[in-house]
Formats: sequence, structure tokens, C-alpha cells
Amino acid sequence: MKTILKAMRMKKIGIPDDLLYIFEGIIQSYNGDECDVKFIEAMNQHLTEEQRFQLWESDGGCKGTGYDKERKAFAIEHADKPISERLELYIAQMKKNSHNKIVLNDNNTITVNFTCDGCCKNVEKETFSQAPASFYGRCAGGRLYEYQKALGIKLKIKSIDVSPLGVNIENPCVFTFDIVE
Repeated sequence: MKTILKAMRMKKIGIPDDLLYIFEGIIQSYNGDECDVKFIEAMNQHLTEEQRFQLWESDGGCKGTGYDKERKAFAIEHADKPISERLELYIAQMKKNSHNKIVLNDNNTITVNFTCDGCCKNVEKETFSQAPASFYGRCAGGRLYEYQKALGIKLKIKSIDVSPLGVNIENPCVFTFDIVE
């Protein structure tokens, strides 16, 4: 959460200075998973949805996992193709390792049904069992990062929908991204 706090200090996000002390206090008072949950709860309480989305876009989860070279190579190899074709090729490449669903919509958005094994394991922990649905904002930011790299496009988080029944293979998160290009 320290990197999210650093992003919060950026003027373009628009977090008032008088709110920063709340988040700084959480980081100083809590550690590990408990810090993450408290921080995200405070984000829900004190920030607008737009501010939260901007923060997840700047620092989502799963960055630097070692796949960036492959993603960049894919983007370069298919740069001359329309987005629809790039996405089809990327989906076909991912199918062998994924149970997620990605759809290019007519309204210039991409919808992703996504279940993250790591997040599901975290939510099973007692600390995260009552975590707010926006805990998955980190996953949305990670997917945004992945698709921007692989498809060579600019995206913004439009929505994050999480089932009240929890997240698992049967009830994935649904992320919608605007294509900004």
C-alpha cells in the first residue's frame, strides 16, 4: 500500500492533503494483510470511485511478474492488426493458461470475467473474508496493465463488479475497461 500512498500524493489524483494523514496513519499502525484491508476500507470511505480507479490504474496488482517481455513482443508482432484481431489472438494464446473470458464490446470497451487464484486464496483468509469488494481493484489494475502491454492500447477502468456471493470460478469479478487509445 506504500506505492498507492505515493500515487495518492500526486496532484493529478486530487487527494486533499488533509486526507493523506489517514492513510499514512494506517501504514504506520498496521502490517501485512491487516494493513491492506484497513487501507482499502479507508479508500472506500474517503475517496471517490474515480479516485480509486485512478489509483488502481497507476498501481494495480501483478505488475512485474516476468511476463512483460512476452506481452511487449506480442504487441510489437501484432501492432498492425485491428484491436479486435489482436484481442482474438491474445485470447487464443491465453486459453491454455486461463479460465477467464475477455470480450471486445461494440461501445469501445473490453469486459473481462476474471478469477485470480491469488486473490481467491487471500479472500479465504480470515483477514480478507470481510474485505470490501473494491479489494479487487488491485486485480482490475493488474488486468489493465496486462492488456495495455499486450495489446498496445490505452485503457481506463470503467467498472468493477463483484458478486455478493464472493469470487470464485463460478462467480468471477467482472472488469470493464474503456479503450482510450
